[in-house]
Amino acid sequence: MLGEDFPREVLGDSKALSAARRADAYSLIVERALSWSVAWAYPCEIDELNILEASLLAMRRAYLDLERRLSSAGSLPPAAVYVDGNRLPRLGRRCQAVVKGDSLVPAIMAASILAKVARDRAMERYDWLYPEYGYARHKGYPTLAHRELCRSLGPSPIQRMSFNYQAR
Repeated sequence: MLGEDFPREVLGDSKALSAARRADAYSLIVERALSWSVAWAYPCEIDELNILEASLLAMRRAYLDLERRLSSAGSLPPAAVYVDGNRLPRLGRRCQAVVKGDSLVPAIMAASILAKVARDRAMERYDWLYPEYGYARHKGYPTLAHRELCRSLGPSPIQRMSFNYQAR
């Protein structure tokens, strides 16, 4: 949740921002947003549900944590929730899906930046644990190098088993 005084000029589509600009925006969001939260879906949940449903589950977790943070601060939850894409998580609150929202809606831009930086940082930590998989380089994206590593080494301990690393 961004206040009216949040400096929106630091925001943008997280995929188009450099890693340094994302990191700077992340720090500003964490410091100056009215409230924020990052949540995860785990590889076993992705395997069980599918990637879309697991993404919606992570959104629900992030929203519920945000709502909890607001409540503990004595603040009201947001009147509306904007979600990037064309599918909505079940929140029990008015939601609006915004296709390409990560390049159109400041709150979605901020959420996307938080998620991408958190994911990249997690991949860098996994690289420390499993350096042979190169997570710091490809950040878990299914690049050709990642697929080849998975084919030669087998799935890593953090790999979702439903990931088809055989595909090119």
